[in-house]
Amino acid sequence: MRKPEPLRRGDKVAVVSLSSGMLGEESCRHNVALGTKRLREFGLEPVFMPNSLKGIEYLDKNPQARAEDLKEAFRDNSVKGIICAIGGDDTYRLLPYLMEDSEFATLVKTKPKLFTGFSDTTINHLMFYKLGLTTYYGPCFICDLADMGKDMLPYTKEYFQGYFAGQEKKEICPSPVWYEERKDFSVAALGTERTAHEDTKGFEILQGSGHFRGKLLGGCAESIYDALSGARYKEEKEICERYGLFPEREEWRGKILFIETCEEQPEPELLARELAMLREKGVFEEITGILAGKPQDEVFYEEYKQVYREAVGNPELSIIYNVNFGHAHPRCVLPYGVEAEVFGEKNKILFRESMFEEG
Repeated sequence: MRKPEPLRRGDKVAVVSLSSGMLGEESCRHNVALGTKRLREFGLEPVFMPNSLKGIEYLDKNPQARAEDLKEAFRDNSVKGIICAIGGDDTYRLLPYLMEDSEFATLVKTKPKLFTGFSDTTINHLMFYKLGLTTYYGPCFICDLADMGKDMLPYTKEYFQGYFAGQEKKEICPSPVWYEERKDFSVAALGTERTAHEDTKGFEILQGSGHFRGKLLGGCAESIYDALSGARYKEEKEICERYGLFPEREEWRGKILFIETCEEQPEPELLARELAMLREKGVFEEITGILAGKPQDEVFYEEYKQVYREAVGNPELSIIYNVNFGHAHPRCVLPYGVEAEVFGEKNKILFRESMFEEG
């Protein structure tokens, strides 16, 4: 796996809309302004790629325009990082324009750049994993940099700062606080804080010893399920299979699976089907353990525990639950393909190698 260099003050970062085009909607103008301000406070210069602000309708009709923005971000030598605007549900439509472009594959391999996002961005991450680039399941532009409170959520901000040279995070610990999802995203909500709750549970060991090690691989359960089953869009399964997007069974050997549920707050029965598909693929027989994300707003918090235990079918396989990544607030950063060691009883996840190219 090739790793990018960390960010530095003064760097340009590209903002891309690879899934939903909502960043370009009138209703998101205040998010664009706020996220731009926050990036500049970090010492970064945001570059909104040419199609990123063209809105939902245009980007829905023109997936090739979304793909072109990602290609251009890699072509532009002045761009050092790439931040996804938000997730969505159809970034798989970019795959033919990217995976069949030899120039793009060469750029990814020869000019590695920091790439961050979550949710449907799982599909982009798995594409980059196949191309050999370490990317980061972490903050995105609208949800994090443009969060409408007086500042970014402290825990999320701390992990975003870890993208910078000299500030790399060496471990993940539980957040002492969790936050509810907003119900009002309008201009009127600017400056208002999220409802916060103390979180004393820490990382919960659902089964196994809670101590395991391996390279990180995973993403959003719904995105992976849709790619494997075609449940949302029938063509998605065929397209993802065409490009071998989901890692083969052998690739999972010795890995840590990280998995979390989306903002749709899926019923436990759906999560069970999603995990059953991973079991059918042999994933649970190959991995060393599972990091399961906190559910958004703690909906189905207790029910999901039993689903995870039953789905795995092996009481010896360690499952750590309530980890702060993905759709729940706040969120940390999980780097694809980087070696980590999990100490469940100590509430720690340690990185055993650098997230970035050392140089």
